[in-house]
Amino acid sequence: MAARKSSVFTTATTFGRLLSFLGVSVLCGVLVAGLFVPMAAGTGSAASASIKFFDGLPASLERATLATPTKIVASDDSLIATLYEENRQPVTFDQISPHMVDALLSIEDYRFYEHGGVDVEGIMGALASNISSGTNRGASTITQQLVTNVLINSANERGEEATYSGNKGISDKIREIRLAIAVENEMSKDEILEGYFNIVQFTGNTYGVQAASKYLFNKDARDLNIQESALLAGLVNGPGMYDPQTNPDGALERRNLVLGTMLEHGKIDQAQFDAAVATGLDLNITPTLNGCVGAEQAPYFCSYVEHLVLNSEEFGSTVEERESVLYRSGLTIKTTLDPQVQQAAQAAVDDTANPDTTDGQVGHSMVSLEPGTGNILSMAQNTRYIPGDNPGDSVLNFNVDQYQDGDPTKSLGGVGGFQPGSTFKPFTVAAWADAGKSLNTQLDGRKKTYPQGDTWTASCLDGGSYVVDAANGYTPQNYGDTNYGDATVLRGLAQSLNTITMSSAKQLDLCRIMEIAESMGIHNGKSASGEEESLLVTPSALLGGVQDVSPMVMAQAFAGFAAEGNVCEPRALLEVTAANGTTYEVPEPECEQVISKETARAVNYATQEVMKTGSGSLLNYGNQPMAGKTGTNDSRSQTWFIGYNSGMATASWIGNWKAGTGSLSGLEIGGRTYPEIDGSLIAAPSWAKFMQQAGDLYPGEPFANPPSNLLTSPSPSPSASPSESDEPEDEAKDATPTATPSVRPSVQPTQPAPVLPSSVPEPSPSTSAPKPSATESEPAAAPTAAG
Repeated sequence: MAARKSSVFTTATTFGRLLSFLGVSVLCGVLVAGLFVPMAAGTGSAASASIKFFDGLPASLERATLATPTKIVASDDSLIATLYEENRQPVTFDQISPHMVDALLSIEDYRFYEHGGVDVEGIMGALASNISSGTNRGASTITQQLVTNVLINSANERGEEATYSGNKGISDKIREIRLAIAVENEMSKDEILEGYFNIVQFTGNTYGVQAASKYLFNKDARDLNIQESALLAGLVNGPGMYDPQTNPDGALERRNLVLGTMLEHGKIDQAQFDAAVATGLDLNITPTLNGCVGAEQAPYFCSYVEHLVLNSEEFGSTVEERESVLYRSGLTIKTTLDPQVQQAAQAAVDDTANPDTTDGQVGHSMVSLEPGTGNILSMAQNTRYIPGDNPGDSVLNFNVDQYQDGDPTKSLGGVGGFQPGSTFKPFTVAAWADAGKSLNTQLDGRKKTYPQGDTWTASCLDGGSYVVDAANGYTPQNYGDTNYGDATVLRGLAQSLNTITMSSAKQLDLCRIMEIAESMGIHNGKSASGEEESLLVTPSALLGGVQDVSPMVMAQAFAGFAAEGNVCEPRALLEVTAANGTTYEVPEPECEQVISKETARAVNYATQEVMKTGSGSLLNYGNQPMAGKTGTNDSRSQTWFIGYNSGMATASWIGNWKAGTGSLSGLEIGGRTYPEIDGSLIAAPSWAKFMQQAGDLYPGEPFANPPSNLLTSPSPSPSASPSESDEPEDEAKDATPTATPSVRPSVQPTQPAPVLPSSVPEPSPSTSAPKPSATESEPAAAPTAAG
């Protein structure tokens, strides 16, 4: 903005005006001595001292890059959001209306094209006027004002307090004058005006004539008419004082004063003046929405990107430096977001759990990743991205961890995940196949109690075992406390039978199951110890009922299955470039083969069966190969569906985000309430709605079959059952884990297995009509999880 005038020129008392006269006399003496060095050489010690002082001042103006807004854009370059401290849209001099130039020079510096950066005549005239009339007429030229604004901008760029904006003393004015002269020697008059028009504040956080013109009149600076130009020219002297929104009368009076100076200096004639002053302000306020609150699309993805930049030392070694880069350097951040996928996800989420018809405790999110790259294609959520406690408003991101890499100094703005329920079961299937066991092995699916003291192989724990220590043992059960007989591992996953998961795990190493899950990205979404923390190694963890995992991490793991064991880190940034041309390095796709292709193919074979005969069989999602898994935790507060193919993996979550163990039953969701909810009831159909719109954008190839040895039908091999009961119990009991280990062993891929013979059929998903009623068909679990 135009600097406030020095007290040298604003003292109202007679004594003050005399002091002003003396001060300006000294200033002018130094100025004249500096300007006329050859004439003053050898003329006396006073003049020599003035010359020496003047020459000792900076002779050039160091200009920092102007603060300009950052734009976050999608993969197709469509705008996601604009972030800024100063809303500025730089333009060239020929893109500014001549009326605007005339208006500014008339009111601020009508001798601009005649002086050399400092208007001595103007200084003396202002002094005489102030002494005689008590007015506050200033004397800074446009060039001096440019110097002041550049110094302020440079201080802001360095993260320092800008103290040069007012109450300048004599030494400050002399420095300003010296720099103004240097600017005039380096730049043309039009270049100086261009710099001024782009740097000066007009109102609020609107800087530069283009941004001001778009904000107040919704037009380009080149199209400003006489009265609009006069209004803007009047603002630079007092952006707050003459703000046309907060002080329309003052702004109108100031505008007409500018029009009067334009008439006085011959920039307009009487008829133009009369016509201009007869108009109102005629504002057309069009703000450039700032931040993710004003995002054009995907506000929660915007927030995620914003946090990634602020957490990355690529953009500065300190948080303050990174904030300056993000909000002031005019970055263009191109991201992986696919607007078509995002639109489909947001539509499905809104149609399912619109915040206007959904209890404020109920959250719904949907996040999609591309297998093989980790590119985040969409990130939708049912809440409004608005700070505050109003129902349906939240800036917390349901899709992501609380902290990046478990570092509490690097917030991601996330809730930190939810209990994943039976979506965790495929990791046990992966460990089963990794051990070379067939999916068609028959296991004992009857309800059983693992008594106190019962041991489970767990090589990473003390003693190499997990020991049940609850006095009444550990009794996992199925949905409705159903007592199933023998079932294959394949059917156990398709029907989400908890007892089959436990029977298979009893023959495995618990640590290997958790190791596979961790290698695929699974970790505690609320990690805050400085690293991503492993989940607890307990039998109940295999049903996803112990700790919280974020939807994006679950999507990452299932994308790893889709890519046949090749797991990629979630990736949001494609390229980042600053307004000055500086480019910043962003992560390339970071992928690793963490389980063998054969193991992943076995999991894909099993999760396709979920879509054929299990909880996904009634979903109408389109005609393409698809695999998936539902999940519900014990208290029915968290429900999931994760669907995937080789083109896209999507995690759909619906849960109680405010009361993590509070049941969804009885809460309004999309205008309806349900007596009992599981993953197949709402989360899965919402995913199907999404796939109907987005499925063809990333079509999947048919899944490859696993080796034949993983599909043979060996004789039944029931798991050990220390205490069995054929009668369902009234209430299931859970066990408390005996240890809280941190498991971080690496996972080595197994040797490639032979290709499945052509005689083994490949499953194909069902594309039947959606479920006709709100009855629960998904097998549930107690006490730790439901299918």
